[in-house]
Amino acid sequence: MKKGFLALVLSSALTAPALAAAPNANAPKGGNFVINLGGEPPTVHPITSTDLYSRKVRDYVCEGLATRDSESYEWKPRLAEKWEISKDNKVFTFFIRKDAVFHNGQPVTAEDVKFSFDAIFEPKYEAAHLRPYYEGLVKVEVLDTHTIRFTARDLYFNNFESAATLSVLPKSVYGNVEKSKRMNRELVCSGPYVLAKFDRGQNIHLKKFDKWWGIKDDSTKGAYNFDNVFMRFYKDENVELERAKKGELDYLEMRVEAFMKKTTGAPWGKTLLKHKVANSAPKSYGFVGWNFRKELFKDKNVRVALAHLLNREEMNKKFRYGMSELANSPVYLKSEYNPGIKALEFSPKKAQELLEKAGWTDKDKNGILEKTLNGKKTEFKFTLIYPNKDVEKYWTMYRQDLRKAGIDMDLKYLEWNSFLKLVDEGNFDAVTMAWGGGSVDPDPKQIWHSSGAVTGGSNFIAYKNPEVDKLIDEARVEPNKPKRVKLLQQVYKKIAEDAPYAFLFNDKYVFYANSSRMGMPAETFKYEIGTDYWWMKPQ
Repeated sequence: MKKGFLALVLSSALTAPALAAAPNANAPKGGNFVINLGGEPPTVHPITSTDLYSRKVRDYVCEGLATRDSESYEWKPRLAEKWEISKDNKVFTFFIRKDAVFHNGQPVTAEDVKFSFDAIFEPKYEAAHLRPYYEGLVKVEVLDTHTIRFTARDLYFNNFESAATLSVLPKSVYGNVEKSKRMNRELVCSGPYVLAKFDRGQNIHLKKFDKWWGIKDDSTKGAYNFDNVFMRFYKDENVELERAKKGELDYLEMRVEAFMKKTTGAPWGKTLLKHKVANSAPKSYGFVGWNFRKELFKDKNVRVALAHLLNREEMNKKFRYGMSELANSPVYLKSEYNPGIKALEFSPKKAQELLEKAGWTDKDKNGILEKTLNGKKTEFKFTLIYPNKDVEKYWTMYRQDLRKAGIDMDLKYLEWNSFLKLVDEGNFDAVTMAWGGGSVDPDPKQIWHSSGAVTGGSNFIAYKNPEVDKLIDEARVEPNKPKRVKLLQQVYKKIAEDAPYAFLFNDKYVFYANSSRMGMPAETFKYEIGTDYWWMKPQ
């Protein structure tokens, strides 16, 4: 469960089920499952893609050697039927299923696993976003056709997870780097579904893989029950809701505002059912990120001031019905890794004091703060880019409060692919997006270590703090979890104090809707909703 952005009988569960949820081993097979991705992935390449939309596709099409259980969070077999871990926790040997084949009919072998690992470090693949998780593994050996051994250089706490969850790719398909990089609408793996068609601007069609090893295996009973999965690209929330009301969507994630305001009257409660659930999965957080390459945002006092001018309290009340909590750092509030510090409150007075301390004043009385930067008079003006019109009102409110403080923020909406291009290039002033909740045991290196401040890296704002780097490096190889928790609490505290992002919200609940055609074991499993275990009710 690594990273990754943010949605009806009318009853709503407010807590996870009292009894542990379990797949329905006798769930009916067949039917079509239609969902909305929320945006179109620019590519579904398993190595180069970085966005949430492509990850959702890969979750159906690709698989690793082992996976987490949705209820217990314990490891369970996937492509590997078993594994061995050395006493020093540095050597992991996986035994691959002999009946596992790729979508092109070729068998899954240890050579393919080794290739999948090596490809991450192939410079031409530009996989900087993946490397932090795999750099602790120094050797991958093919012992025989179906046995692979990973050896770690250190005790990085996620070494086993990295090896176990590595997406296994066919070397015969992806071995030619230049050719495979052009496969933006193709995806060949070994998972339960085949990418049958990627129709630009329309949808992605996934078809049940009839040679998937899991069809005959008891360990996957009750999972992946649909014959077809169709993924739409509706970006506009109102369009998405109208499609759902017409019976054209079987599942949609929802924002709290839509859940509260747009789910009354027919067909809600009849053919379209909504759910408000709580589970233990780490929750995502949105943010406004400041580009450290820009002189405007290099002063910590300025960044903290900008956070004090973001009226999250009012936004939560006005747009989120008080059902969110103010994020205090880049880790879920209820996580044991959270530093437990107070979230920055809305305070124009504190912001003004900090801006004055940083040398920003309105000397010419034109209503805009100014300062001499690099020998040139500079007014405090910048542009915020964003890819989601549904939350534009947040930024309109923010712009008004900034303007009162003498700061001029321009708003610029961009289509997803164009937005992502600017982010990857670092070509922006400020950006707003969201990170997924990540792992129960998080590793901040991907996003917050200075090594990730490269083209295509996840540290796209180019945040760099040597103390944070040192603590991250130390925490990653600390085998004692309580000690690691304390180290990472320091990491998240220092990051929060640096205010590289203006952190937004952690949702208390998950809101979603489904068509009444869907059957489900429970409204949610402990660590995810569990749509992989849904089925089509007999008509």
